Amino acid sequence: MHASGLEVADIFHQAGSAYRQQHAESLSRGQRCVMSAIERCRTAAFGGHVEQCDNCGHQRIAYNSCRNRHCPKCQSLVRAQWLEDRQADLLPVEYFHVVFTLPETIAAIAYQNKAVVYDLLFHATAETLRTITATPKHLGAEIGFIAILHTWGQNLQHHPHLHCVVPGGGLSADGEHWVACRPGFFLHVRVLSLLFRRLFLEQLQAAFEAGQLHFFNALEALQSPDAFARYLAPVRKVKWVVYAKPPLGGPQQVLEYLGRYTHRVAIANHRLIDCVDGKVRFHWKDYRHDSRQKVMCLDVDEFIRRFLLHVLPSGFQRIRHYGLLANCCRAVKLARCRQLLDAPAPAVKIPDAALDYRDRYEQLTGKSLRDCPKCGQGHMICIETFLPGTLPRGPPGACS
Repeated sequence: MHASGLEVADIFHQAGSAYRQQHAESLSRGQRCVMSAIERCRTAAFGGHVEQCDNCGHQRIAYNSCRNRHCPKCQSLVRAQWLEDRQADLLPVEYFHVVFTLPETIAAIAYQNKAVVYDLLFHATAETLRTITATPKHLGAEIGFIAILHTWGQNLQHHPHLHCVVPGGGLSADGEHWVACRPGFFLHVRVLSLLFRRLFLEQLQAAFEAGQLHFFNALEALQSPDAFARYLAPVRKVKWVVYAKPPLGGPQQVLEYLGRYTHRVAIANHRLIDCVDGKVRFHWKDYRHDSRQKVMCLDVDEFIRRFLLHVLPSGFQRIRHYGLLANCCRAVKLARCRQLLDAPAPAVKIPDAALDYRDRYEQLTGKSLRDCPKCGQGHMICIETFLPGTLPRGPPGACS
């Protein structure tokens, strides 16, 4: 897959204004803010600085990023820092990846009640994993795990699911032993699926009875308790998808794997092919047909609509830590785990607050943002900064 150079921002520039006018009544404030941030990202709207090569004198303008978590261009440094921070959480054990998915019927409710239902997805998933692993029949231990919310499928349709990365074992109830799961096997997905379905539907019913759910348009009738019960009746009987992937390997493989899932957005720019005659084409994997690579073509309005489906409520936390990895007890419990596993404590790197983002990025990834793109030998040095909405003081042709 070769990057075309097309960006989501380009599509918004071409069709965003018309889309806003056409869908003025249905667009939320959050969706408008995301569109605006992506459109203005790395433009004069956010200000920036002028860099000059200390070898050949080449100059370029570097505009500031929007830092919006839905922007395809603004996740690299945040992801790198997050992965660096997770180094201290890793244990020398096998890791597993378990995915919990909401049925399509529930996903429709989730879209109209994002904050409530996505929160229930986290709670039901965490309770499922912790309840079953605490049972002696299955593991008999307190585990820890990271849960990451994704709301999209490869075709950009609404598809809420949680990716959970779990160490293969945990602390015994008395805290005196490390209890390891069987090599290459974590838990029976059928057992996980049944408990997950029951817990989620119980919590969803409780939210409904508490008046926390709201319904509009095609789902408006669900405000009636009888209609709500009839709507949920079929999903109480079908199998809910819980998928346990093959073991990930050890700690370093886990970090590389996590890098694919954290701080992702609905679609990366490199998947875009073109936007011509009101149509957007992009690459996607069809997981129902052996992950076959395909090309999807959507009307530009439909592409924007699907992208905006995945704008999260303001302040919603999409990466959460549970059990041994919960913030309130992580340091103490991980220290105990390492003691029982006879594993040394990891070296903790303290970030240098004096470093700017370019130096920090190089420190975390080993990739330099300062190398001169023209001569390849010099380094780009900041010679001027300018405020949002202004331009550099230098002559128009000085920077390229």
